[in-house]
Amino acid sequence: MLLDFFGEMGEAVEYLVALGSLMGVLGLIIGLIGFISLGQFRRHQMIGVIIVSIMLLVVCGTATGFKYFHIRH
Repeated sequence: MLLDFFGEMGEAVEYLVALGSLMGVLGLIIGLIGFISLGQFRRHQMIGVIIVSIMLLVVCGTATGFKYFHIRH
């Protein structure tokens, strides 16, 4: 019973890492598009989005989400 709990917790952590990886990639894409196309005030916000996305990619890995959710690239 205790091993089932830890097995499920491991799957949950794996899912969250994969989700973080995808959120990092999408945030980086949206941040770069926003940085290029928006005005000066929004540009500063997009820099924050880009920084958070890079941090997510460093922690979660770049290809982890693609492998977990079977997305081809």
